[in-house]
Amino acid sequence: MEYFDRHKGGEKAILVHLDIQKILDPDDLTEFELLVDSAGAERLALVTGSRLKPDAKYFVGSGKAEEIAQLVQEVDADIVIFNHSLSPSQERNIESLVKCRVLDRTGLILDIFAQRARTYEGKLQVELAQLNHLSTRLVRGWTHLERQKGGIGLRGPGETQLETDRRLLQTRVNQLKTKLEKVKQTRAQGRSKRQKSEVLTISLVGYTNAGKSTLFNRLCDEDIYAADQLFATLDPTLRRLNWAGVGKVVLVDTVGFVRHLPHELVESFHATLEETLEADLLLHVIDSSSEDMHEQIDAVKQVLAQIDNNVPVLNVFNKIDTTGEPAHIGYASKDTPNRVYVSAKQNLGIDELILAVQQRLTGKLEIFDITLPFDAGQFKNELYELDVVEAKTYDDVGHEVITVCLPSDKLKLLLGQAGIDPKQVLPNDQAKKLTVKKEPYQIAIDALTKKI
Repeated sequence: MEYFDRHKGGEKAILVHLDIQKILDPDDLTEFELLVDSAGAERLALVTGSRLKPDAKYFVGSGKAEEIAQLVQEVDADIVIFNHSLSPSQERNIESLVKCRVLDRTGLILDIFAQRARTYEGKLQVELAQLNHLSTRLVRGWTHLERQKGGIGLRGPGETQLETDRRLLQTRVNQLKTKLEKVKQTRAQGRSKRQKSEVLTISLVGYTNAGKSTLFNRLCDEDIYAADQLFATLDPTLRRLNWAGVGKVVLVDTVGFVRHLPHELVESFHATLEETLEADLLLHVIDSSSEDMHEQIDAVKQVLAQIDNNVPVLNVFNKIDTTGEPAHIGYASKDTPNRVYVSAKQNLGIDELILAVQQRLTGKLEIFDITLPFDAGQFKNELYELDVVEAKTYDDVGHEVITVCLPSDKLKLLLGQAGIDPKQVLPNDQAKKLTVKKEPYQIAIDALTKKI
């Protein structure tokens, strides 16, 4: 006896995509096909159609549903996948008619995430998302379990099997939430340590398959998995590196977003997505070669809004090798870059990206000529670690003179930490830029002090 009246799953799939006129933001067919490929299914046929609004029973209408059922028999399909979110009753009705497994868009994305999860945290998040999705669908295919247990040795307190399953499922959901809360606390501790050590965090976000992992590898000289498929990266990857003009930073590669990302995933991956909340700057990687670029940008903004993200954003338009756009920086104002055009794959525009991030994190860049004292070795090393030294010479008495390019506030901070007076190491005109004008009340206090 089988406990589940469910049709067995498989990989030979029939795809169903409808144009629903009352849906303002429909799902893209090309993206749907990429999702199916990413899940590892074999596309046997595509069923399309158009409706004013979804059918309450089958979503597609009875005639189209019969057409799908006949096609399933003809091509011997294992599964029917819809590019739409189906209600539990709609899934149950369609399965009963077509006699094979039926999966909607949300279930498809959850399946891809389940395949991609590698870390302990990733697996917990995916399982939680799957159980949250399943909790609304226990009625599907489980109608024989609605009756109460009966018979010799099977009589119980009156709880139906369906109620038992719901209770057990909720118990597991609570366990997963407890474990993820511990993961959240661990992440928070890690972020707290980075903040105490004044290490800046830069997070890569963007639509799935925009090239985030390829750019991550380029910037970090790493070799994490990157492929031309949706959700190639699921578990966040963190690397520490020296960013020119900024110093030590932590670069984070996060999971890609997609239009109509299931609410269950947003909730379950909140611990991971919080890495973006605590970042100092977001690099929004955009596939500039995509025909749906603007829709993808909006989808990312919607997900960030769901997690209340207010971190500054620098747009990185990737894949310019396919669009012909030259590598350059775009500015929202004179000193504030808001977009950079790059090709992570062809290593184009990376220097411009590094400069734009430097400007966003540290401010306007200026040139300073510093005459180093003989005992300023540590200060000199810090400048070289920041990678801001443009040139070096020596004056008549043998002091090293280095030309640096960095914001005046940053140089003032470094000089203060080293106990060096700007007037002693900089030309007069440059030293004035680092001299803070005294407020009137401070001038009065200084004058009073001198009289006393």
